[in-house]
Amino acid sequence: MARILNLETATTNCSVCVSDGNTVIALKENNAVDYSHSEQLHIFIRDAVEEASLSFSDLDAIAVSKGPGSYTGLRIGVSAAKGLCFSLDLPLISVPTLQSMALQIRPEKGEVIIPVLDARRMEVYASVFNENHEEIRETRAEIIDETSFSTYTATQKVHIIGSGAKKCEEILNYPNFHFDAAIVPSAKEMATIAHQKYQAKKFEDVAYFEPFYLKDFVLQGKKKP
Repeated sequence: MARILNLETATTNCSVCVSDGNTVIALKENNAVDYSHSEQLHIFIRDAVEEASLSFSDLDAIAVSKGPGSYTGLRIGVSAAKGLCFSLDLPLISVPTLQSMALQIRPEKGEVIIPVLDARRMEVYASVFNENHEEIRETRAEIIDETSFSTYTATQKVHIIGSGAKKCEEILNYPNFHFDAAIVPSAKEMATIAHQKYQAKKFEDVAYFEPFYLKDFVLQGKKKP
């Protein structure tokens, strides 16, 4: 079984786990609104490896949540992952953030999962997954309006999850839509995807890999008087 260090920093949740195959053997995370990744990530990495009773030389790969999500959060996570890969001579695995989020839901037959991460104003990053957690619509940055996700109004049940769920709930009044804004991406759901990619040898080029930002970074300046 591959021992993989998984890093999730795409949102407010600074999350690190060590997995052995599909099994999470150590987890350290803190969901703080002030984005404490720069202060906590490397501490969590050290603590998770120690909690798993391993040394860094025991690891087989580093996995990182690739986005979409917070520009700064993604940069911190990917930079840390690359540094570990270079120093330990380990392969790099990227895990789509919305896909790992979808794994937090155990849907019944015919249900759909739509992870949504809050972007600016009424915009979200969203993708759509079926009952088997297979992506059935690509990830997009989209403005939420009354017609959003209307393709799925006849679906048995639609799970809209993540930080963008609240703005969706304010506009989308379909009876089969269920909203949970409390769900955040976590390293523990990365384990299954990372293990599958490790077995298939689907590794990233450590030198050239970049996060999946989906949109260009926009610097928020002060408003003119």
